[in-house]
Amino acid sequence: MGYTIAFFGTKPYDESSFNDKNKEFGFEIRYYKGHLNKNNVLLTQGVDAVCIFVNDVADTEVIRVMAANGVKLLALRCAGFNNVDLNAAAAAGITVVRVPAYSPYAVAEYTVALMLSLNRKIPRASWRTKDGNFSLHGLMGFDMHGKTAGIIGTGKIAKILIHILRGFGMNVLAYDLYPDYNFAREEQIVYTSLDELYHSSDIISLHCPLTEETKYLINDYSIGKMKDGVMIINTGRGQLIHTNALIEGLKNKKIGSAGLDVYEEESEYFYEDQSDRIIDDDVLARLLSFNNVIVTSHQAFFTREAMENIALTTLQNIKDFINHKPLLNEVKR
Repeated sequence: MGYTIAFFGTKPYDESSFNDKNKEFGFEIRYYKGHLNKNNVLLTQGVDAVCIFVNDVADTEVIRVMAANGVKLLALRCAGFNNVDLNAAAAAGITVVRVPAYSPYAVAEYTVALMLSLNRKIPRASWRTKDGNFSLHGLMGFDMHGKTAGIIGTGKIAKILIHILRGFGMNVLAYDLYPDYNFAREEQIVYTSLDELYHSSDIISLHCPLTEETKYLINDYSIGKMKDGVMIINTGRGQLIHTNALIEGLKNKKIGSAGLDVYEEESEYFYEDQSDRIIDDDVLARLLSFNNVIVTSHQAFFTREAMENIALTTLQNIKDFINHKPLLNEVKR
C-alpha cells in the first residue's frame, strides 16, 4: 500500500486540483467532506498524513487522537496555522507543514477588484439594470488617480498591489515594521507612521499578519483618526478589524465603504452554502445589510493558478517529509 493521506474539508475544486497534481506523486488520498474535529478524527486511523484547511480544527484533543492513530504529518494546504495547537503537535511527534504563499497576484488583483467595485458601485448598478432601473442616482464614484492609498504591511501581496495602484496614478503611503526602502524608491512610495497613514489615506488596505500586536488594529480609536468617508479593504485576516467598531464607523458615515474578504467569525459560514438557513450571527447579518459594504467568502486566493500551487506545494511537502529532506515549509512552535 502506498503513502496514505486523509484529506478533510474537501470541495470539488480541491479534489480536482489535487487529483491532477497527484499524478506526479502517486499518493493514496482519502477525501472527506467534513471538517476535521474531535467527532470525526477517528477517520485518521490507518493513514500516514492528514491534510487540512483553514476551518479544520487540530486542537490538543484532535492531535492526541491523531498521534495515537499513528499520524506523523499534518499538512496544511493554507498559509495560516492558528487552527493548529503547535505545542501539542510537537509533544505528540507530529510534524506540521504549510503552504506559505499561493499566488500573490491573485490576492492583489482581488483587492483592486474590491476597491473598484465599491468605488464605482458596480454591484448596485448591476442589480438595478437587471430590474430595469438605469438611473445613475447614487452611483457616483471618484477618480482613483491622484488619491492616496494607505497600505499596512508590505509583503509580496502588498508590493504587487502597490505596483498596480501606482499604475492608476495613486499616491501610496505604507507602514511596515520592516520597511523595504529600495522598493519604496523604485515605486516612489512613502513609508510613514500608522497615524499619518490613517490621517491621509482615502483608501486603507490591510496586508499584515495577525499577531497580538495587530489584532483589532482597526478599532474605534484608529477609525477616529481616519479621513471622513475612508474606504477600508481587508483581504488579510478577519481579526485585524474589530467588526463592531467598523459597523459604528459605517453607521456614523466616518467609513464610506468597506470591502471584506475575511471576517473574524467566518469559520461558521465561509466555504459552505448557507442559503437555506437564517444567519444567526447578528454582527455578520448587520454587515450584510449595508449597501456600501461588500463581504465575500475568503476567495481572494481562489484562482486556477493558486489552486495548482496549493496542490503542488502540499504534495511536495509530503514527499519531502517521506524522503527525510529539509522541510522548507515546516511550522514550528
